Amino acid sequence: MKHLLRGLAATVLLGFANLAVAGQPAPPLPGDSIYQLPLPLTDSQGQTRDWRTLRGKPRLVSMFYTSCQYICPLIIESGKAVERQLTPAQQKRLDVLLVSMDPARDNPAALKKVVDQRKLDLNRWTLAAPPANDVRSVAAVLGVRYRQLADGEFNHSSMLILVDANGRILARTEKIGTQPDPDFVAAVRKAVGG
Repeated sequence: MKHLLRGLAATVLLGFANLAVAGQPAPPLPGDSIYQLPLPLTDSQGQTRDWRTLRGKPRLVSMFYTSCQYICPLIIESGKAVERQLTPAQQKRLDVLLVSMDPARDNPAALKKVVDQRKLDLNRWTLAAPPANDVRSVAAVLGVRYRQLADGEFNHSSMLILVDANGRILARTEKIGTQPDPDFVAAVRKAVGG
């Protein structure tokens, strides 16, 4: 029975992939998907696209800003620490998206500087900024709390959020640093399989 269900699931997924290749619309998003929010993002390469185009792969998501000197670099290191707990095959099945809460300063050049400094693989890591009027909406969808301080810095919650291929939140952790939360890593491994 298990093999039959796996085969059926693979057939359904392959059918969806074939629809996308044939130019047919993808199946509707689940109601609890973060991708229900239309969100244009401009990445470190200067390309703007709706984040719904990221659908299709499990992903770590967080919010950050490039001028942060303390916690945001730790958020990045936390993502890298989770990756180090995965096999190379599992790493290929997981992407990372960091969304800026400071689009006024986080232009493509500022985002690219962080990509270069932190040696992030652009095949799997996306650093991007939304339009200023969309920051509150994306923070709400992700459950991230933040407020801008008088000096231009931000006070914000620090977390990694795991979403599935359709943008449903599977797990989150507020344990930030080079020693990842074992329960969160287990959820990531389950999401990417293998």
